[in-house]
Amino acid sequence: MNILRRLDRLIAPTVRRSAAISTSLWPHRWMSQSTTISPGSPSSKSTVNAAEVRGVAQILRQQKGNLGQPTSVSHPHLIQPDELVPGVELTEIKERRSQLMQNIRAYARSFGGEFNGHSSSCHMLVLGAASKKYMSGKIPYVFRQNSDFYYLTGCLEPDAVLLLTIDEAQNVQSELFMRPKDPHAELWDGPRTGPELAVPLFGVTEAHPLSQLEAVLAKRAGALKPHIWFDQKSTDLPSLAENMLRLSGNQQRPLLPAYTFLEAMRLLKSRDEMQLMRRTCDIASRSFNEVMAETRPGQSEHHLFAAIDYKCRMRNASYLAYPPVVAAGKNATVIHYVANSQLLGQQDLVLMDAGCEYGGYTSDITRTWPASGVFTEPQRTLYDMLHQLQEEIIGNVMKPGGETLDQLFETTCYKLGKYLQEIGLVGKSFSEYKELVSQGYRFCPHHVSHYLGMDVHDTPHVPRNTRIVPGMVFTVEPGIYIGQDCGDVPPEFRGIGIRIEDDLLINENGHVEVLTEACVKDPRALQELCKQQQKNPGASSAEAF
Repeated sequence: MNILRRLDRLIAPTVRRSAAISTSLWPHRWMSQSTTISPGSPSSKSTVNAAEVRGVAQILRQQKGNLGQPTSVSHPHLIQPDELVPGVELTEIKERRSQLMQNIRAYARSFGGEFNGHSSSCHMLVLGAASKKYMSGKIPYVFRQNSDFYYLTGCLEPDAVLLLTIDEAQNVQSELFMRPKDPHAELWDGPRTGPELAVPLFGVTEAHPLSQLEAVLAKRAGALKPHIWFDQKSTDLPSLAENMLRLSGNQQRPLLPAYTFLEAMRLLKSRDEMQLMRRTCDIASRSFNEVMAETRPGQSEHHLFAAIDYKCRMRNASYLAYPPVVAAGKNATVIHYVANSQLLGQQDLVLMDAGCEYGGYTSDITRTWPASGVFTEPQRTLYDMLHQLQEEIIGNVMKPGGETLDQLFETTCYKLGKYLQEIGLVGKSFSEYKELVSQGYRFCPHHVSHYLGMDVHDTPHVPRNTRIVPGMVFTVEPGIYIGQDCGDVPPEFRGIGIRIEDDLLINENGHVEVLTEACVKDPRALQELCKQQQKNPGASSAEAF
């Protein structure tokens, strides 16, 4: 049975079985206003008391923010005094760790006396941080933390390891293994937090030098005889994978991947995460508007790439969320075009698919607009049709035909086939529902939606036939791509590619929020935006906040 469905049935037996994920799997922070947690319950151990808060504040003052990552002292413009990382308090991160281990334990207990051939009710989870990647020699890529590791720790240092355990009494312990302080290494690569300060900063039970990992793992496994959760495919640390394989053999316990449990939690955003999603989407939306307004025929696609990167960073985004697609003219019919090297023609449409990352959360937007500020007639015909279709799909979310991402996709393909038939691009001989779906898929061969969050294609193991519920964030991105070789399409429509993509949140009230609503897409408003700036080419729109 799918773990997500089994968890849903186990933890919330009163929830309708049609929901593969339910609000019952939300971390306790979400339910805290309506649920009383007794002082002795496991979840109550996730709170941060006043002494801990004072201790962290004192450490930050003493270190003057000179730790292995930004803090409220070193980066007060990004991190508030009560936050560990932008937008998220330490309390929430501790609750995530506790909730994860409680969910794993509950899942294992649902099998009765034995789980995976063993009767132990204890569990151990090991998760590695990302390692630095190098483009050549000693030249590193920009470091990005493993999303699961960041979600559970808030730690931004490479080569660290998190160990979580839950015992028979449901006590959850957390331990971090980190690189030790090293003045020579820090001279070159910047400060490290070190295990000495990791306990108060990250709210873990214990912290150790990375060199002690194998010994501590063996000690914990020997004492608890736990089920061992570790996904060796997702680790960047070869030594960690080797240690875990040895541990598995010594304890005669198989290694069990835990990504499904993590994705079940990450799928449903907390209030703080919702705010971060609003912020990252707003940054990208405003940046898009400026780039569209400043577009000119004769510019290069790479010029627009640089512009969207610059404008997002000026609004405190860390970087772009992925290599953007900036495709002019027929290049837009290549769905993952990233060469971004062509010049913009006078009558070209520009398709740009880009987003940014802020506080560890990503946005994902696509807009298509005329380089000259004016659509040609065939371009406007297709754009109006796709704009109407996207608005209808958004309006259909959480209604019949739009209760899952897969349903949204099928509805999109059907409507696209039908509307293309109405404007003469699909033959009248196609009349059956499945035929029109097939014709729509021919012109839009990618899914219309994916989950969004810490990663652009977030929680990839969550099925897209999962019922949409509050807390989810996902895209709606219909497109139409007509290659130059589409001989059965009138010539004036060939070589046109259009996609319109927005990011949606189902908020705590069950309402659909279009997080990227500020990004212009109405065809009239789009033309006005482009033409207004082109009338006044000396005007600057580089407003940052």
